[in-house]
Amino acid sequence: MGRSAIWTAIRDTLIEEIALGHYQPGDQLPTEAQLSDRFGVNRHTVRRALADMAETGTIHARRGAGVFVAHRPTDYPIGRRVRFHQNLAASGHVPGKQVLHLTTRSSDPREAEALALSAGAPVQVYEGLSYSDGQPIALFRSVFPADRFPRMLEELRRRASVTAAFNAHGVMDYTRASTRLTAKTASPTQALHLKVQPGSPILRAVGVNVDAQGTPVEYGRTWFAGDRVTLTLIDQTLSTG
Repeated sequence: MGRSAIWTAIRDTLIEEIALGHYQPGDQLPTEAQLSDRFGVNRHTVRRALADMAETGTIHARRGAGVFVAHRPTDYPIGRRVRFHQNLAASGHVPGKQVLHLTTRSSDPREAEALALSAGAPVQVYEGLSYSDGQPIALFRSVFPADRFPRMLEELRRRASVTAAFNAHGVMDYTRASTRLTAKTASPTQALHLKVQPGSPILRAVGVNVDAQGTPVEYGRTWFAGDRVTLTLIDQTLSTG
């Protein structure tokens, strides 16, 4: 096993232990000397693993005090009626959203098919970041039929809430019709937004939401930071591929 594989294995082991609750947010990790003894490596190798974890926001160092856990992966439910803010708040996390881009444009073939639109039909596009406890956990792009939701972008600028924007257009309930999950690696721009290294593991979710009559109202693509989110299936609407 090469030196690079050794430090990544140490990093992955520590990340897994944080995810399992062996270390809670705010807990101090063992010292470099203790970790060196545990894994049978020199301090430089341990320091490289810790530096990578610090770059992604998993841990942070306090000068003269040691290295501490910054956060634990967030449980993120996937189901028919998942609402981002409600579910994170209910699990004790502080949710947040950042709007990155709002625009109206022609639909691409995948969007038109998912939303049952004619080729090139206009769509409203909402791109942004989802946060949990101040840490970016997901980059998303949501696409809506422009003819049915002409004020979507205006509503999203006001409150950044898809549910509220739907309500303003008379859609009082919507559910997830399908979700597909695929393992990916972060592109440079995705890594920049999610504060991870380019090539880091991420999970892409592609989903379609429908109204009470079963008509598609949203086509979404979400890229989750792999070490910050534990996706939890809460019903049987999930398919993989």
